[in-house]
Amino acid sequence: MTRIDILKKLKGPHPENLDFLYIEISQNEKIKVYPSSINRLENVVFFIGKVGNEKSLYAFDETGKSDLVQHFQNEKSISSEGLTEATLSQFPLNHENASALQSLFAFTRPVLIGIDDSIGLGDRLGLANPGHVRAIRASHMKPVLAQQSIRELARTEREPEEVMDTAIWAVFQEGYKDGFGADADHLKTTDDIDRLVNAGFTMFTFDPGDHVVNEADELSLTTLEDRAREVQFAFLNGDFEALVKRYAGQDIQLTKTFKLKPDRVAVLRALVKYGGVIEHTSKMYRHLKRQHPGHAAEVELSVDETDAVTTPFEHFFVASELKRQDVELVSLAPRFVGQFEKGIDYIGDLEYFKEEYLKHLAIAERLGPYKISIHSGSDKFDVYAAIGSLRTGHVHVKTAGTSYLEALKTIAATEPDLFREILDFSRARFEVEKRTYHVSAKTENVPAASECSDTQLLALFEQNDARQVLHVTFGKVLTTRGEGGSYLFRDRILACLQEHEELHYHNLEHHLGKHVRPFAAAK
Repeated sequence: MTRIDILKKLKGPHPENLDFLYIEISQNEKIKVYPSSINRLENVVFFIGKVGNEKSLYAFDETGKSDLVQHFQNEKSISSEGLTEATLSQFPLNHENASALQSLFAFTRPVLIGIDDSIGLGDRLGLANPGHVRAIRASHMKPVLAQQSIRELARTEREPEEVMDTAIWAVFQEGYKDGFGADADHLKTTDDIDRLVNAGFTMFTFDPGDHVVNEADELSLTTLEDRAREVQFAFLNGDFEALVKRYAGQDIQLTKTFKLKPDRVAVLRALVKYGGVIEHTSKMYRHLKRQHPGHAAEVELSVDETDAVTTPFEHFFVASELKRQDVELVSLAPRFVGQFEKGIDYIGDLEYFKEEYLKHLAIAERLGPYKISIHSGSDKFDVYAAIGSLRTGHVHVKTAGTSYLEALKTIAATEPDLFREILDFSRARFEVEKRTYHVSAKTENVPAASECSDTQLLALFEQNDARQVLHVTFGKVLTTRGEGGSYLFRDRILACLQEHEELHYHNLEHHLGKHVRPFAAAK
C-alpha cells in the first residue's frame, strides 16, 4: 500500500457506523484500524490498530521527519511497500506511551467535572472503558472512566497507573473528547491520597467510614452527654456546648415545605456519630491541599458503607461543620434508607426513598451546591427512575461490579466451559468473600455449573443470588494462581474478551445505557 493509499484510508471520510478499516502492510498482514482513534497532529496521523488480538498505537509520518514520534518508546518500524519518505511506526500501549499521548492530546487528560451529572464506570479488567464510552456518548452525564477503590486495587493486584492508562487508551480509541473524570475511590489514609495524586487522579473520594460510631443511634441521652464531653476533636475548640448551641432549637428552613429543627439529643447524637468523620475528612482535605497545592482536585465524602442511616440533619451537620473549615465538596454519599446491595436493584420503599432523597438534595443545594452520590449504584434501576422523575438536582452514580458481570456474561455466551469453571469457583469462595460486602445471596440458590445448560448459564445473570455470588468473588477469580504459578482464570478471561471484543462492548453499551437513560428525564 502506497503513502497516498494510506493517507486516503486514514483521512476518510468514514461512515459514522464504520467499525473498522484496514491498512494492508504486506500481502500477509493487515492492521485493523479503529476509525474513531484517527487523530492528526502536524504531519503525523496517530491511530489505534489491532493485529490479531494485540492492539498498538500507530503513527503515520507523511514526511518521515517529525519529532512527534520521538515522544514514544519501544518503537517498531514497519516497512510498507511504496512508502518512500513516509514512515509508519508501531508502539505498545504501555504506561510510558500513555503519558506521552497525554502530553500531545489534551482530551486524554482527566478533567474536573464539577457538579455536572456524572457516572463512575469502574473497569476492573482494564478492557471495559471503550464500552463505557459508547454507553454514555449520547447521554448528558459525564463519565468517570478511571475509577478504582483502594480495596479494588488490592483485590485485583493492579496499580492506579494501570487504571489511568486504560482510560487514556479508551478515550483515544473511541475518539471521546468531551472530558472524563478520574476517581481515587474510598481513600482512607493520607498515603492513599499521595499514591493516587502521583497517578494523575483528579477526584478524591474520602471514606471515613471507620470513624462513624454506628451505635450512637441506640445510645441514651445520658450516655450521649458523657461521650460528647469525652471527645477531643480539634473542630470543637474545647467547647462542645458552643457547637450544640449552633444547631439545637434552630429553625433551618431548606425549602418551602422542609425545615430542620434539631433538639439537643439530635445534635449530641450527630456529634458522637459523625464527629470523627468531620475530623478525619478535614485532615485528609488539608493534606491534599497543602501537600499537592498545584494539583487539580475535587473531593467527594462517602459515608455510605456504614450500618446506620444518615438522617437529613446528620447530613446537614456534617456538611455544615466541614464548610466552616473551608472543606469544599463536589459530592456527598450518605447512607440512604433501604438496602443498596451489590449487583442488584434497590430493596426498600421507593416513595420513602424519594422523600428522603429530596431532603438530602435540598441540603446539598444549600451548603454547596454539590452532587448527591449514589454508591453501590450498579443495577439500581428503580432508584434511577425515581431520581429521574424528580427532575431536579445534581447526581453522581458509582458503578463497577456490573461491568465485571457483563464481562462474565460475554464469556458465558462465547466460552461456556470457562464460565462454568468460574461459576463453581465463585460458589466455593462466596462465604469468605462476602464478609466485606453488603449482600444477601445464598449459595444454595445458585446451581452448580454441571446442572446448567448453556442457555441456563446466561439466565443466571437475571438471578439476584447468582449475580451477587459472581460479583463479590471477582478478586479471587482474577488473582488466584494454579500450582505452576500461572493465573487460574485471569489470562483466559482477558484472552476471551479480547477475542470477542465487539460483543463485550455491545453488552456494556446496552447494560450501562440502561443506567444513564433514566437521568435524562431530570434535565
